[in-house]
Amino acid sequence: MSGRVRAQRLVLASNNAKKLAELRLLLGGLALELVAQGELGIAEAEEPHVTFIENALAKARHAAAAAGGAAMADDSGICVDALGGAPGVISAHYAGESRAAGDRESRRRAQDAANNALLLQRLQGQSDRRAHFVSTLVALRHAADPQPLVAVGRWPGRILESPRGEGGFGYDPLMWIPELQATVAELDAETKNRHSHRARAMVQLRALLQEVWQV
Repeated sequence: MSGRVRAQRLVLASNNAKKLAELRLLLGGLALELVAQGELGIAEAEEPHVTFIENALAKARHAAAAAGGAAMADDSGICVDALGGAPGVISAHYAGESRAAGDRESRRRAQDAANNALLLQRLQGQSDRRAHFVSTLVALRHAADPQPLVAVGRWPGRILESPRGEGGFGYDPLMWIPELQATVAELDAETKNRHSHRARAMVQLRALLQEVWQV
């Protein structure tokens, strides 16, 4: 008999392929199999709340209930100081819902471009371009889990006046990280996964998963 522990399925409450790949890397080495909710036919949850933590919990509970098991959600975005923390929880649809044609990833790219354009417009003439990415990760053993695992990571930087780089997604081409002398979109996956807001949150969540779930 092999001593290998069978991986526990953990449903990711997202259909973002790049986010799924990023989180799979960050969860590497744990006895968890991360599966996107779309692969199980689970629709995306509503995100009606004004804070990252409330939206992450709502998404994780929705996926856990639909899948009948453990689920994880990431509610993340960019908060710009000069805009009072906006786009914040509406970062993904800052410019409104995109009506672009094409497959899911094509529509997501069009949405990203519209969001970035609006952010640059709102910051025209603004000298204070400080911002930070926020990632709030939540993991639940089941939909009614009274003890959700919660982790928050923040990654500070500055908003450039035009995009740079081809990697990443969302606002990555606009976010300049002074300590790395690059935009997030110019970083390779390994570097991003060492420094990002999601990586910072995942350090905390991995520790909680090992301590509480013992995976």
